[in-house]
Amino acid sequence: MLFTFLLVVQAIIAFALVTVILMQRSEGGGLGMGGGSPSGLMSARGAADFLTKATQILAFLFVGMSIVLAVVAATTHRQSTVDTSLVGKAAPADNLSPPMAGDDALSGAAANAGGAAAPVAGTTNQSVPLAQ
Repeated sequence: MLFTFLLVVQAIIAFALVTVILMQRSEGGGLGMGGGSPSGLMSARGAADFLTKATQILAFLFVGMSIVLAVVAATTHRQSTVDTSLVGKAAPADNLSPPMAGDDALSGAAANAGGAAAPVAGTTNQSVPLAQ
């Protein structure tokens, strides 16, 4: 509950910080943009000083809240829950079928990959010459 509240406060501070930064008049050079017109909304020196001071305060609050949130997150230990409903259950073997009678040579070769075909029960292990 406390963490959620602090997170909402952090989001409000971040929004205010972005707003104050965007309200400031560019004083030249930043990202290639010019100085802007002097007849803008914040042309008075007092308003520029206020925005600069507000930016400093909001930046300090943002960094401070980030540290507080990190400490709260590190010290809050929640009980982890593990779903054990699937423990000990085997996968269904319905999709496995035994080899058919004509597949004896193929199943022997597949079972002995890379080597000679193993004899299958009920068959003889004879070599047949290949027709050329």
